[in-house]
Amino acid sequence: MDQLALLFVLLLGALISVPVGDRFGLPAPVLMTLLGIVLAVLDFVPNVDIPPELILPILLPPLLYAAVRRTSWRQFTANKRPIFLLAVALVFVTTLCVAVVAHAIVPGLPIAAAVALGALVAPPDPVAATAVAGQLGLPRRLVSILEGEGLFNDVTAIVLYHVAVAAAVSGSFKPGEAVFELVLSAVVAVVVGLVLGWGANKLMDLLGDATLQIGLTVLVPYASYVLAEELHGSGVLAVLTTALFLAEYGTDADDVMTRLAGHTFWDIVDTLVTGVAFGLIGLELHNAIRTASGRWGEMLGWAGTIVAVVVLVRLAWLMPATWLTKRMHARRDYSEEIPTSWRETVIMWWSGMRGVASVALALAIPLETESGAGFPDRDEIVFIAFGVIMATLVLQGLTLPWLVKRLGVRADSEREKEFEKALAVRAAKAAKRRLREIEAVEELPEELSEQMQRRAFEIGVRIHPETGDEERREARRRLKRVRRIQGEMLSAARHEVLAARSEPGADPEVVDRVLRHLDVRSLR
Repeated sequence: MDQLALLFVLLLGALISVPVGDRFGLPAPVLMTLLGIVLAVLDFVPNVDIPPELILPILLPPLLYAAVRRTSWRQFTANKRPIFLLAVALVFVTTLCVAVVAHAIVPGLPIAAAVALGALVAPPDPVAATAVAGQLGLPRRLVSILEGEGLFNDVTAIVLYHVAVAAAVSGSFKPGEAVFELVLSAVVAVVVGLVLGWGANKLMDLLGDATLQIGLTVLVPYASYVLAEELHGSGVLAVLTTALFLAEYGTDADDVMTRLAGHTFWDIVDTLVTGVAFGLIGLELHNAIRTASGRWGEMLGWAGTIVAVVVLVRLAWLMPATWLTKRMHARRDYSEEIPTSWRETVIMWWSGMRGVASVALALAIPLETESGAGFPDRDEIVFIAFGVIMATLVLQGLTLPWLVKRLGVRADSEREKEFEKALAVRAAKAAKRRLREIEAVEELPEELSEQMQRRAFEIGVRIHPETGDEERREARRRLKRVRRIQGEMLSAARHEVLAARSEPGADPEVVDRVLRHLDVRSLR
């Protein structure tokens, strides 16, 4: 098997893991990691030959962009305090605790190298958290906090990692320069993200075509990441800023085709790239196995100790942090969506799985320092990092569904239904309001006006069948019958148009264009 064949195996596995995970109630990223582990121990499977410094630039931009598309700037601002406590403060605390313990238990490990280890194992993976939390039907407030933590903690951790690695390579550390680098990295990233987001938004208006616009959304995350890194900024924060800008200002309510096609496209990209990323995590296991050759007992002990530190620090931090956030929420009119019980806090604790960023940072540790000597204890750091990743991702990922079920933490479906119903009513009222504005300037026949009134009512019923009250049940039954008949009519129309594709002299592009219009009409 060569590298290309291995890539196809991972892509196929990414697709198959989704229905298999749904069938057995297991997260697809965890299943892909297990597949990677199985492939790693097979003799005929080659070692992955990807330069470590390319793993983050290749995998993170599309994954971050896809994750941000499912959220909004409003969610981040509503949860700024919990996210800050997790994505910034907890990363610093975890890095410090891991560095202290690693420096104490690994003989000869310099403090700078220990800080690098702490930084690369500190951030929970945003993709794993989003995929797992979304699949388990957790309350939206928990999902929002986990998404925010996962998206922003990489920014803090990667900057800490670069500072620590630079100190280990050069042999010197200047706190003032480190703080300046942290601030400068964030400022540059935000500026780059905003500029590229604004430019991409203007360019989308110029392109017009849905295919070209979606193609631009593929390029923009990579451009944002690379440009920010070139200017010594945080590539992760730049991608987040660009994606949030486009989500806030780059959406045209009337651009139906781009929205439908873009949603489908990015769902596909998210599924495939996520599968490949977590498959690579399992495949990189051979590095850890080779490193531990002949020293299994000693190195497993170190890895187990750091795993315990990472897991327990998160628990020890979450308990008082949740209590503090609740007290602040009770005293003032804050809008944070916070855990409301100890059960939800436990779920947040157990959701702290490490993943793609930790693997890439571990493998990207330099081989040598400026003096030409080997990077101090690089093999030990890589092995410990993989121990933390495997323990948290596989163990926590496989047991999290059971824990959620055991503790009975579920989404508030009634609240979601009420919100959906309220949106349906608002949509129907907006349609009726616009109809009255049209009637004020245009003289509509009475029959047409009544028909449009029914259509305005149907807008709300299509979104949420319970928007009508008791006397409107007959209208809903009539609408259901109309939708069934209309669906059969559109199906017949699609079959007829599709059959024309194989007729002599038929232009496939014209057929596909007509078929696309029918498909969009079927979704309305």
